[in-house]
Amino acid sequence: MAPRGFPYDDLQSFLAALEAAGELRRVRVPADPTLEISEVVTRTVRAGGPALLFEKPTRGDMPVAINLFGTEKRMAMALGVDSLDEVGDRIGALIKPELPVGFAGIREGIGKALQLKSLPPKKVKNAPCQEVVLKGDDVDLGLLPGLQVWPEDGGIYHNYGLTHTKHPETGKRNLGLYRLQQHSKNTLGMHWQIHKDSTAHHAVAERLGQRLPVAVAIGCDPVVSYAASAPLPSDIDEYLFAGFLRGERVEMVDCLTVPLQVPAHAQVVLEGYLEPGERHPEGPFGDHTGFYTPVEPFPVLHIETMTMRKKPIYHSIITSKPPQEDHGLGKATERIFLPLLRMLIPDIADYDMPAAGVFHNCVIVSIRKRYPKHAQKIMNAIWGAHLMSLSKLIVVVDEDCDVHDYAEVAFRAFGNVDYDRDLLITQGPVDHLDHASYQQFWGGKAGLDATRKLPGEGYTRGWPDEMVMSPEVVSLVDKRWKEYGI
Repeated sequence: MAPRGFPYDDLQSFLAALEAAGELRRVRVPADPTLEISEVVTRTVRAGGPALLFEKPTRGDMPVAINLFGTEKRMAMALGVDSLDEVGDRIGALIKPELPVGFAGIREGIGKALQLKSLPPKKVKNAPCQEVVLKGDDVDLGLLPGLQVWPEDGGIYHNYGLTHTKHPETGKRNLGLYRLQQHSKNTLGMHWQIHKDSTAHHAVAERLGQRLPVAVAIGCDPVVSYAASAPLPSDIDEYLFAGFLRGERVEMVDCLTVPLQVPAHAQVVLEGYLEPGERHPEGPFGDHTGFYTPVEPFPVLHIETMTMRKKPIYHSIITSKPPQEDHGLGKATERIFLPLLRMLIPDIADYDMPAAGVFHNCVIVSIRKRYPKHAQKIMNAIWGAHLMSLSKLIVVVDEDCDVHDYAEVAFRAFGNVDYDRDLLITQGPVDHLDHASYQQFWGGKAGLDATRKLPGEGYTRGWPDEMVMSPEVVSLVDKRWKEYGI
């Protein structure tokens, strides 16, 4: 059952729903966006605490909303469901079994689901995000309470800016979520990682010698904010996906000075362009890996126009070693994309991406094992599956193992493995932010086969049965439990 008020029109209505559910606390005393807010939020996240609205940041002219997605409960509220699995179940129910297996099947599967529940964006002429318009010298990023999260960060960052670009040749839109370092009152560093679609758009624009128009929307409704983080294939429109999740079309408005559209109900919109060939040093930045990423050259966004609501709320997120707010976002992606991953690899029963592995460092997979070296096939298939290719460690267990029970997984991984035979070592691409690889962008990977071994795999001893108490004794003890006085 969807929570009251879903789909939410804007950030304000989502905050109201969180407050009504006891999931939001207002911080009414002044708090500094430089480090202080970060420490407060980090303590709150690790205590399983609520979303926060800092009403009086000591820098900037608007409140700060943060930790909106820090628990699976709030992430489910954001998507209008009781459980994150419900969204994946909806997608799975719409995907026809005759669709092709493989990556083409994933694209067709998403497309089919969105076509069956087609809710394309709706263009409007007037929008709350354009109630206030600042141009030229009036543009001032100092109006925003951007955060410095860690002591050695390179400055102020805007961590939840939804970045819009178009492919210069095809016109295909992309919506992405990237950190934005504030260089001056009207310029931002664009941390566009090598594997991201906006990076490809910028590369084409540079090859053509053209400026690339960019629009950044801050403080969108929670479904759009999630969709920006979702690892969709490049030919799937994030706003069509958001419409599917919302069950209602997303209202979009034309930007005032760039040929792009943005969510009409955003809080703040930044419009500008990237000059071809221009790079500025960006970083360091304390990232979700728990380590600082180094200074690197990245493109620069020149902001010509800044629009906003009359009473905007600034949305941001904290990055740190787990646990942190991105847990909810990562778990949503894990659950939503399970039926699509099964289209690519039908033998997968379930999977889990532990938050402690920052979601891409480790993947636990359960399978219906049917033949020798089946686990190794699954490992290689995952390493060939879109952004799952960045996974560094894959642990494969049997279907009867609950992949979300880490103690059970550890029991299988520690006890079911002959590391001379069941460990697969290979090389491949790793995340742009990975600090452990000896070369940037690629490194070593491992696959661990923690399944029961078959004679065809060279195991001739006869795999032992796991100890399980007889049902009759379990029932007897259940009935007599109070008698024991324990």
